[in-house]
Order: sequence, then C-alpha cells, then structure tokens
Amino acid sequence: MGRPKGLLSWGDATLIEYQLRRLLDAGLDRVIVVLGHAWEQIAPLAGGENVEIVVNDRYREGRASSVRAGAGAVWDEDEAVLVLAVDQPRPATLLSRLLQAHRTGGGLITVPTFEGRRGHPALYSGALTPELRQVTEESQGLRALARAHARHVKEVPLDDPTVLLDINTPEEYQWAHTDFFGRPGLGE
Repeated sequence: MGRPKGLLSWGDATLIEYQLRRLLDAGLDRVIVVLGHAWEQIAPLAGGENVEIVVNDRYREGRASSVRAGAGAVWDEDEAVLVLAVDQPRPATLLSRLLQAHRTGGGLITVPTFEGRRGHPALYSGALTPELRQVTEESQGLRALARAHARHVKEVPLDDPTVLLDINTPEEYQWAHTDFFGRPGLGE
C-alpha cells in the first residue's frame, strides 16, 4: 500500500479507529491491538477504554509474530480470542453475529463463510490460547491451527460478502471504500 494500512481513511475515521469502534460496539470486553511497523503513528489512534496496545518488535517475521504477541497479552484463557487484521474491516453487526455463533456453537474455532468460502475473522476458544502463542510462519500459522483442529471448526454461513474483504492493494482499497461508503477513499 505504500503506507501503514491502519492510517488509511475509512469513512469518517482511519481504518484502525473504525475497526476498534466496531469491535467494541459488537460487545468485545477487551481489544488487544498489536502494532508493528509505524506503531508510533498508529498508537495515538488506537487507545481507549478496554483497549490495550502491544508493540510487536518482531513484525518483520510475519503475521504469526503478531498473533503470538497478541495471544501473549491474553490473561484469561477461558475467554474466546478473535483474530482480525486491520485491513479486514468488519461492521459491528457481522462481528456480533459471529460472536453469538461462537458462544452457542460449541466449536474450538468459529469462522464465517460466504457462499462456501471461509473468511475472517476467526474466533478461537480460549483453550487454544497456548497454541496461538506458538504459531509460526513456517508452519503456516493460523491455517496450521485450523488443520490441527479441523473436526472442531464451526463454519457460520453469513449472507455478507464482507467476510471475504481483505485490502492489500490501492485498487482493493478504493473498491472496498466505495462499496462500504458509496465514495472512493482518500488513501491519505
């Protein structure tokens, strides 16, 4: 993207502000924000009540290092862990539906699907927190965890294609912003 994704304009906020607001609106008791590259720029936008910032000094090692850092900050292994990247903005209603499905579904891992395709975010039983603390890029991180517990993955079919949204290019950003808000993003 050429700049930190968390700082991209998203509606009337930045991506990081938007996503934090939606996670808390969905009913999460606590949000752990893992920051790496440009953390000094993003951290002032990521604070707030029930929000904890963790700086991942090893972010260059890949996404798994951020998962490990976030899981390392989880203190109550009885609680579910939702893993969501900032470049995967989700509305609170979608997150609430997924949280409810996880609470009532009995799976170790709960993932949303759209038209048969798995999307994000995934929810992990607190019992898997020790395993989240051990994921590596070499083992394919969260995918390896899902494979190891394949019999205990609950898929939640949703009628919302947003579960597949992942913003990795300027073109995807412009398309997604227009789809969400009816106008192109500023990308600032």
